[in-house]
Amino acid sequence: MKTFQQWALATVLLGTTFLSMAQTDRVGVSPWGPGDEIGTLNMMNEGTKLRVLSRISSGKTYDLSFEYYVGMPSFHSLGDPSYQYWLTHTPHGTIVDNPNGLGRKMNELVSYTGDAISMYTHMGTHIDALNHFGLQGKIWNGFTPEEHLGDKGWKKAGAETIPPVIARGVLIDVARLKGVKALTNNYRITAKDLQQALQRQKVALQEGDVVLIRTGQAIHYGDAGKFLHDFAGISLDAVKWLVEDQQIMLLGADNLSFEAFPSERDENWVPVHTYLLAEKGVMFMELMNLESLAADEVYEFAFIGSSLKLRGASGSPMRPLAIPIH
Repeated sequence: MKTFQQWALATVLLGTTFLSMAQTDRVGVSPWGPGDEIGTLNMMNEGTKLRVLSRISSGKTYDLSFEYYVGMPSFHSLGDPSYQYWLTHTPHGTIVDNPNGLGRKMNELVSYTGDAISMYTHMGTHIDALNHFGLQGKIWNGFTPEEHLGDKGWKKAGAETIPPVIARGVLIDVARLKGVKALTNNYRITAKDLQQALQRQKVALQEGDVVLIRTGQAIHYGDAGKFLHDFAGISLDAVKWLVEDQQIMLLGADNLSFEAFPSERDENWVPVHTYLLAEKGVMFMELMNLESLAADEVYEFAFIGSSLKLRGASGSPMRPLAIPIH
């Protein structure tokens, strides 16, 4: 079995070749107009939000995010920076340095701690913006790097454009369907898997849903090596069923790349990332903690999530919540 590092290197080396194979695929043109930067999130409006919020049946809230910490899983082998945390001020250091000019007595009385972080925007629980992946030199809605990408980030479809998401959420627990704690060996989830899981859960999808896919990989989050090794993910066949047949609005999963790794490749396939972001204008969330929802068998809920407004960025940290609905 190839290591994650070998898969990652192969993906980088084959990326250019693969794009040249996908000559029949083109970036999507938005039905919401030439200025659209958020794709299917346009399906939300005040009415759809109120409809799901009015169905909340309890105050119980599920936190679908992971903690950020030094050593957390990320694509380091691709050259992405790891999560870094450091203290800028400590109680004792403030006494010694007296940076506020208040003197030793005051600094001994009132302690002070300050800190800072540095991180890659696609680590931890996060959402991918539509500028993250492109096709044939363009991103969603035909925006180009020549015209819209500056030294300080994208001028179009950046993470700052992503609105707060409030919608009906549905968990599809594929790991439970298969009777395992976590799917393994780069298993590619099919449309049939999703359909069978929904049937078992007695839940039907609706237009404008937020659909979250559980592979079970979240149980390995505390072990970066295991979390990134041979993890399962969704197939292009399955996302096409969700997007084209079910008209979902937003997707999410508990692994780091949403799709299985490496991406599917032949003359008729593009990566799931490219299909969703560049062709269909569908954003998705990665590294979601779906274990508590699955344990309580909560399959339908009000999904509430908001990301940081990072101007021009291709992704942003997110704190998604789920509240059961009747």
